[in-house]
Amino acid sequence: MKILYYDCFAGISGDMNLGAMIDLGVDPDYLIAELQKLNIEGFHLEIQKDIRRGISGTKATVVIENPENEKHRHLRHVEELVNQSTLSPEVKSLSLKIFDLIAVAEAKVHNISKERVHFHEVGALDSIADIVGAAICLDYLKVDKVMSSPIQLGGGMVKCAHGIMPVPAPATALIVQDVPVKTGLVQHEATTPTGAAILVATVDEFTDQIDFPIQKTAYGIGQRDVSEVPNVLRVYLSESKETPDNTRLEDAWMLECNIDDMNPEWYDHLFGKLFDAGASDVFLTPIIMKKSRPANMLSVLCSKKIAPEMKAIIFNNSTTIGLREYSVTKTVLERQEKEIETELGIVQVKCSYFQGKEIRFKPEFEDLKKLAIQHGLSLNEVEKIIAKSL
Repeated sequence: MKILYYDCFAGISGDMNLGAMIDLGVDPDYLIAELQKLNIEGFHLEIQKDIRRGISGTKATVVIENPENEKHRHLRHVEELVNQSTLSPEVKSLSLKIFDLIAVAEAKVHNISKERVHFHEVGALDSIADIVGAAICLDYLKVDKVMSSPIQLGGGMVKCAHGIMPVPAPATALIVQDVPVKTGLVQHEATTPTGAAILVATVDEFTDQIDFPIQKTAYGIGQRDVSEVPNVLRVYLSESKETPDNTRLEDAWMLECNIDDMNPEWYDHLFGKLFDAGASDVFLTPIIMKKSRPANMLSVLCSKKIAPEMKAIIFNNSTTIGLREYSVTKTVLERQEKEIETELGIVQVKCSYFQGKEIRFKPEFEDLKKLAIQHGLSLNEVEKIIAKSL
């Protein structure tokens, strides 16, 4: 498993994140080439080695070439830029997720709809490059899990487009709701809205416990150099080797509740909403409750990060009045997807491996169905023919 860990002891900003990713191994030429797919002019990326309090790292600065001509944008303008680019679907999706987090926070602060939010900072070219660049870097690294320490927010006051505000800035405070944070280490804005949104959009688990081997450490250098605390973002990369039995361990979160008074027809709607929101698995177990009442135990497996959203869906779409929740560890087999040529046609197949051997395969159902209709065969007959090709 490949893990990216953010150690935000001194906070995080968009440019610190870009510097850390490049220092970690992202090819700067690749990053610059991908940013050019936005098809916007007026900025370039400066990359250099720098040092803060004896710590060497990489400093990435998005330079606006004509600041006096720089325009601010609304969310729809930013969405159009991203959607009309030739960036990969994964990069587009993550970029828009980060932008949306900031837009929702700014809308709440100003009590307006997110469509009416006028991006003073996020709509500027440097922030667009920071956010899209973050998505490009994460896609480049191909990590399986993103983790982070509690986020240092800083302290004091910060000057922004609306005047002098307390740290954290109102938008930042909203973005990091339900996320572990720390304050007061430095008397300045340690974490910007952009930095906060990058973490909230990408981190699977916030923890200060590191229980994995560290293969590489990198530093992103911040613009400020005014305190005894080094203004750097530290990141770790861990890549564990394959275990002999081709399995890996994954942390997950389990939500459970007992339901004995709900119309069974509602479960289909509930299941759909849970899966659409990112649940890994949803299932029912028949149980007997007090007074011998038949009931179902609803179980929802998900990441801890999205557990609050899962709970909201359950409470809003079922009759339960309480939930149990606890952490679980999953043992997962190595899986591969491959395309095979059969006498009936091409089929996508998912294969599972244990102790170095392929022990299971599963053809994609839609491919099975298509071939069954095309050749006038049953699904069972198609599956047997495909098995001969493996």
